[in-house]
Amino acid sequence: MDTERTETVIIGGSQAGLAVGYHLAQRGRDMVILEGSERIGDAWRNRWDSLHLFTPARHDSLPGWAFPAKGWSFPSKDEMGDYLEAYATKFRLPVRTGVRVDRVSRRGDGYLVEGGGRRWEAANVVVATGPYQTPKVPGFAAALHPDIRQFHSSAYRRPSQFADGSVLVIGAGNSGVEIALEAARTGHRTTLAGRHPGNIPFDIEGTASRLFMERFVLRFLFHRVFTLHTPIGRRVEPKFRAHGGALIRVKPKQLDAAGIQRTGRVTGTQDGRPVLEDGRVLDVGTVAWATGFGRDFSWIDTGPLRPDGEPSHERGVVEDRPGMYFVGLHFLHAMSSSMVHGVSRDAEHIARHIAEDPRTTRSPQLAASPAGT
Repeated sequence: MDTERTETVIIGGSQAGLAVGYHLAQRGRDMVILEGSERIGDAWRNRWDSLHLFTPARHDSLPGWAFPAKGWSFPSKDEMGDYLEAYATKFRLPVRTGVRVDRVSRRGDGYLVEGGGRRWEAANVVVATGPYQTPKVPGFAAALHPDIRQFHSSAYRRPSQFADGSVLVIGAGNSGVEIALEAARTGHRTTLAGRHPGNIPFDIEGTASRLFMERFVLRFLFHRVFTLHTPIGRRVEPKFRAHGGALIRVKPKQLDAAGIQRTGRVTGTQDGRPVLEDGRVLDVGTVAWATGFGRDFSWIDTGPLRPDGEPSHERGVVEDRPGMYFVGLHFLHAMSSSMVHGVSRDAEHIARHIAEDPRTTRSPQLAASPAGT
């Protein structure tokens, strides 16, 4: 098997990986970006049809190119996917699509990356696979009756996936409430199970959002106050990881108006039917699991993981494994780290660290700035 050599391998070609690629290219560094999907942006395209971003277009840009839409519009998931694909083309970023990485291992003072029947040797590896990797579903899901149609939110596309009869959505975060609303609005009796995470008190597309959410929440709280370098940020971080953020687009009154019944947790099954924590057994045709995602870094040999499975790093830099970096994770540095408007700051920090690493030297063949700027 042939082995290619490059200074940096970036694993993941969505917004986090492309932002790192941009900042490395601006510094004239040699790299390759490996993307598992067949097309750049498919991580966004392959989400449910009606999905729109929670942030306006003016906050959905990657470095060097503003999102091509009205500043206070809310892009669809397909528009975001197309923007990422055009971004990689505009800055001629070296993305290899259809390459799923199977293994990262040490090779001398660098790394060997294997995937798609190919191998790369590199001084640096940047893991930019994002926070949404492995769908989480409880073990008792397998005990549901086979007549009940069930799927994780990551596999949800449109209301035609709901079977006849009632729908149970498990997980009351942002994905869960949007799926529940689509079920109710298409004539299904719908139950939403899970703890209410709270909600922002205004319409994100209204005037109050322009005055408050944009300037105070996105720019100030999420980007500068809720960071791992502030006491309040360190208090918020474990709660955010455990329970997620507040509801952004959907309000409780909308759920009530749609006739959605809200309940506590689902604790197991009885005769193949879901059981609520109050002992009630539900007769449903569909169960939608909006129960979040876990992370799987087992493909990184001797991965730099804490006991809780999270990467051990300081603002994305793995200090005891020179040349290994993470970007795009929840609270990598701030609450905004996994959001499009926050990832560029983290990506620039990683690119600067790589450029200043004494183990590597500047790549003269890429010394010029990339075209398209």
